[in-house]
Amino acid sequence: MGKLWAGIAALLAAIPALSQSSAPLPPNPNQPPPHTAPFPDLATGQTMAERRQSYELSPELRRGVSAGEMRAQAERLETALASLQPQRPGTPDAYVLTIALDSDPVFAREAREAGRVLAARYGAQGRTLTLAGPDGTRDDAPHGSITALRLAIAHLGSVMDAKEDVLVLYTTSHGNDLGLAYHWGDTGYGVLSPKGLKEALSEAGIRRRVLILSACYSGVFVPVVASPDTAILTAAASTRSSFGCMAENDWTYFGDALINRALRQPIGLEEAARTAGRSVAEWEAKSRFLASLPQVNIGMNAKGWLPVIEAGMPREASKPVGRPAVSE
Repeated sequence: MGKLWAGIAALLAAIPALSQSSAPLPPNPNQPPPHTAPFPDLATGQTMAERRQSYELSPELRRGVSAGEMRAQAERLETALASLQPQRPGTPDAYVLTIALDSDPVFAREAREAGRVLAARYGAQGRTLTLAGPDGTRDDAPHGSITALRLAIAHLGSVMDAKEDVLVLYTTSHGNDLGLAYHWGDTGYGVLSPKGLKEALSEAGIRRRVLILSACYSGVFVPVVASPDTAILTAAASTRSSFGCMAENDWTYFGDALINRALRQPIGLEEAARTAGRSVAEWEAKSRFLASLPQVNIGMNAKGWLPVIEAGMPREASKPVGRPAVSE
């Protein structure tokens, strides 16, 4: 009987430990906020023309955000901008800016790796800035937003030499026929229109630029921002969707094809764009999706300075990372 009571006592003593071990884990601080509320119409009651004109001003709505959080993000951005290395007189430098405009973690993962790939390709270590929220494993960068993007562009314009330096901009997000959608959890909303991006670049005095826009309908930017000194690549035509943007993915179709594969190879930007376009077309056909029709427009002047900033690209291809957008 003594052994029986001893066994019962041991079992009772173990119950608190068992209960403690089965308690729910604390929330992951690196988990991005989900979207639970619909995207608000920021131009209610207007005609389509009035709505488009309103969105061309690139409105950004923030709600339910504490002053402390806004200040913390402002300090992150200021620290990141201050850490960028200065331009080298007489040397065409590339400054790389990658941004995730949506809190779904696929975009943060893509923006972070795009920053690494583009920095290696264009010799932009120390001159690369990534704006991205948490991706489930880290939250160590200034968060992406339309405001943060415009401030970053303005700062880069102040440190770059417009006559010789190049901005390499990579954006990844959802999109619509009005532009790139900014959507942060249930607290941040907005649209970066083609006109808004063009004006931000012009105001900053950034003439030479490589613009890579990964979003549905991103082809709407081509006719507005194209110029002799602009190379622009988009994930889709102005009337088409792009694919692979599920939150759990590591890559969108376009990001995987262009950044994770083609731009890791020692080939020129135009050839890389064609290679990526073929991969995307194959994957979409396999999935029976309507073709996204990625767009490529490289200005005549850009054809002259692109080989200069690509001359130092790695001579050997690096291996893709993460889960592929489409299983092979």
